[in-house]
Amino acid sequence: MTSSISPISLSQLRTGLSGRVIGPEDAGYDAERAVLVGGYDLRPAAIVRVANAEDVARIVAYARVTGTELAVRSGGHSGAAHGSTDGGIVIDLRDLKRIEIDSGSRTAWADAGLTAAEVAAATAEHGLAIGFGDTGSVGIGGITLGGGIGYLARRHGLTIDSLLEAEIVTADGEVRLVDEAHEPDLFWAVRGGGGNFGVVTRFRFRLHRLDQVLGGMLIQPATPELIADFMARAGAAPEALSVIANVMPCPPMPFVPEEHHGSTVVFSMVCWSGDLGEGERVLASLRELAEPIADLVKPIPYPEMFPPEDPDYQPTAVGWTMFLDRVGPDEARTMLERIEASDAPMRVVQLRPLGGAVGRVQADATAFAHRSSPIMAIVASFYDGADDRPRREAWVADLAATLDQGLEGAYVNFVNDEGPERVRAAYPGATWDRLAAIKARYDPTNLFHRNQNVPPATT
Repeated sequence: MTSSISPISLSQLRTGLSGRVIGPEDAGYDAERAVLVGGYDLRPAAIVRVANAEDVARIVAYARVTGTELAVRSGGHSGAAHGSTDGGIVIDLRDLKRIEIDSGSRTAWADAGLTAAEVAAATAEHGLAIGFGDTGSVGIGGITLGGGIGYLARRHGLTIDSLLEAEIVTADGEVRLVDEAHEPDLFWAVRGGGGNFGVVTRFRFRLHRLDQVLGGMLIQPATPELIADFMARAGAAPEALSVIANVMPCPPMPFVPEEHHGSTVVFSMVCWSGDLGEGERVLASLRELAEPIADLVKPIPYPEMFPPEDPDYQPTAVGWTMFLDRVGPDEARTMLERIEASDAPMRVVQLRPLGGAVGRVQADATAFAHRSSPIMAIVASFYDGADDRPRREAWVADLAATLDQGLEGAYVNFVNDEGPERVRAAYPGATWDRLAAIKARYDPTNLFHRNQNVPPATT
């Protein structure tokens, strides 16, 4: 459902709004409409940089009455470009930047326009932290609503496991505060159900004590045995250890000897959030598997886990997210063979050991249902132009099918434009039924459909 907005309507939108309305004729429009992922050229009729929840409620009411398509943007990292629209309105939350930290109760109210790096920097001033993902520029709105798997997941759970309360504007234009005691079904749904139920403008989080971490890059030569042993040891390690292990060609980074550029490596991002002495002993068991090509793991403040990013970087990539029971030598050998046979600009199998605090939450406690899965994997490939994309999609699909161990499911934050079957995979069985019923109650016309969409249940 798309529509255009006349100049008169743009004028009406600006009336009484605290934020800014940016139209196609306004300066900066092209920069404002850009999303992170490349390959999309969406042209919204209006981008509304809202200033508060009341602005959001007004735009939601306008879209509902006029039938205008609505998109919601926090950080703009959606792999399917759901944070924008052709001909509709974008509610852009990036000017919502307040954060109120109560160090005594270890809680914080954080606006949905903040990024993971911004929240990490603010909470670190109090010796506190909350885990989001692994990329500093990601908006906390999208990653929280989808679950939130990051550097602190094995120790403190998903981001939603630290969510105490949320301010949300629903399709009827109401601004609601929801938690376990107030509209608990809606609170359950936003913890993993994505943007299907409204526009969350603020989150209240539980924070965790964290001064320093043992963190950074660890790069080792890839062999089937190393990959299998690395994953076994990382998965069995104390919960303070989270790793993201990327099996991939080594990028030409300045701190990597030139002879290793392009060779297949295990490029790991390591984060130990416990006692640093114990962490050194745990990491020694990973380092001893092979002499590191590069080892940048050291004691750092937690915000340094999010290095600076190029704001002009717009990758074009295809990927597939899945869950695995194990990564043994056979699975590792398959990954290496397929990666080395590809000539894509970049190709990777990313492996994330889960368990720990993630798995201690009951599967039906939140809308994120994949609590017992030991490993999350992503198979991905960059492509060079539209003509190159089908070949890279086929490579991803073939390798993912070969690695498939029968664990149905997908992490919704890593699902791209893959169709309704994949959304169902993210929300299996009773989770889907409950989400659809809640959707019917709060958004019966599916106003919020620019997302990994759960349509409202029908009687």
